[in-house]
Order: sequence, then structure tokens, then C-alpha cells
Amino acid sequence: MKQIKNVALIGLGAVGAVVASQLNKVPDINLYCVVDLERKKRYEQNGIFINSRRQNFKLVTPDELQMADLVIIATKNLQIQNALKQVNNSVTGDTMILSLLNGIQSEKEIEKAYGKEKTLYGFIINITSINLNGNINCTNNGTIVFGEKDNSRSERILAIEQLFNKAGISYKNPGNIQLEVWKKFLINVVFNSLGAITRSPYGGFKSDSMKNCVQKIGLETIKVANAEGIPLTEELLQKDLELTLTYTPTGKCSMLQDVEAGRLTENDFFTGTIIKLGEKHNIPTPYCQFLYDLIKGTEQVQSEFGQQG
Repeated sequence: MKQIKNVALIGLGAVGAVVASQLNKVPDINLYCVVDLERKKRYEQNGIFINSRRQNFKLVTPDELQMADLVIIATKNLQIQNALKQVNNSVTGDTMILSLLNGIQSEKEIEKAYGKEKTLYGFIINITSINLNGNINCTNNGTIVFGEKDNSRSERILAIEQLFNKAGISYKNPGNIQLEVWKKFLINVVFNSLGAITRSPYGGFKSDSMKNCVQKIGLETIKVANAEGIPLTEELLQKDLELTLTYTPTGKCSMLQDVEAGRLTENDFFTGTIIKLGEKHNIPTPYCQFLYDLIKGTEQVQSEFGQQG
């Protein structure tokens, strides 16, 4: 089994920096954190802190990047195209590319750019991390869920498991990675989007009105998933709701944090994707469409008038 020696990671936000901090502890690998020149200067000057501890990452620009056995993409979906260009120098014949992005689109973009043979499927769950201008507060490192598209226990899956074991990274290699990706996608479409537009923390989902919204948005998503051959169920949606209500009541989803900060959200990649797939299968998605329009309108108002929160 080939060992992973060189890792390139792009996206030093609330997810990427936490993953990088764990990989950085492995003495026998070279970890390259890919940033543009402006960010490199800023990070070198101001630092990146996780729980008040400054991180000593090897920062490289795309031009300085060298070959990598594994590329990890931890940006937001909005940056995926630029990220794929920036890691180009690291990609060779045997390079593996693993995305930790939410949604179901990033792997398709990787396949277009570098081929199906280099693409792994993945995401991260249960991470509790907030990035405030390079100061990251993290109470749970989360678990990386990943696998081959065909769910095989390949040599490269074993190599990544070996790497993650050395780094102390929690991981899962499920029997059906496509189903798991859609399970996470269901959570993002429903709870991330609703939390963002209602400004609701996790505890807000206990109200009857929010539960009704969860049901409406969730059922449309499930119908589309089933049409795509993914066996999502209403029972799974109910379990997601029950799980959400176990989180810290004042905790906030990432999309709500984006709205409060006046940033663009991943709206196009969540409800926007369901709308497009609904059109493909002739499945009406009026609730997703309304939610999509509300969030899009919020972004436009913030952009034009500078209103946040």
C-alpha cells in the first residue's frame, strides 16, 4: 500500500484550518496549505489561531505548490472553481482529490477538472467551529466521511485511513458514500437554509411552525433524491430533526453565520440544486423555490444596502 507523504490543503476557514491542524502533527508528511499571495502575507503577519493557539502552517501560493499525493479541498462551494485552478501544480497521475464541501456538486466539478479516476467523495460532520477573522473557536473537530464512488475498499482508501489514524482524525468509510452524501445534503437544504432565513439557532426548530417548514422542504428534497436513485425517507428527516434539537440551542448553522456576516451563502448549491433537479424530473418544488428566493433576496439587499444580521 502506497503511503501518503505530501498533502495539499486549500481553504483555511473553520473547517480547513481544523483539519490542517491535525495533519500538521504528523511528523513524516509534508503539509502544504494553499493560499493566494494576499492571504499568505496576511496570515504570516496576523496568524491563524485555533482556540487561541497560533498555528504553524506551511503556507504556499499556487505557484510555489509542489506535487501532492492527496489534495483536500475545504473551501465553500462558491470558491470551488478557483480552488481547483489553484491546486493544479499539485495534481499528477496518482494524486487523489478529496472534497469536504457541503452539497452534491463539488465532486462533479473535480471530475470535470481532473477526471473521475482522481476523485473521491467526502464531507465532514459534527464539526463545531466558528471562524472570526482568523481566530477559530472549535469545540469538536468533527468526523470526515469519505469513500470511493463505487464504495470499494481500495488501496487509496486504506492509505487515507492510515494517514488519518496518524493524525488522530476521526473518520468513517461507509458502505454507501452516495447515500451518506445525500443524507448530509438533506440536512443542509432543510436546516441550513431555514436557519439562515429565519435567523434561527438550533433551538428554534422545536416550534411547530419550524417543524412544519422542515416537513415541507424536506419532502420536496426526498422526492428529488428518490428520482435520482437515492433512498432518502421521511423517517430519516424526522431523525435529522431530533438530532438537530440535541445541539446547543443557541448554536448557529454555517449559512446563518454567513447571512449575519453579510457574506454570500451556498444557496445556489442547496435549494438551488433541488430546484434544478426537480425540473429535470418534472417534480414541483415550490417550497424550495420560495426559500431560495427569500435567501437570494436577502443577499441582494445586503449587497445593495449593507444590512446585516
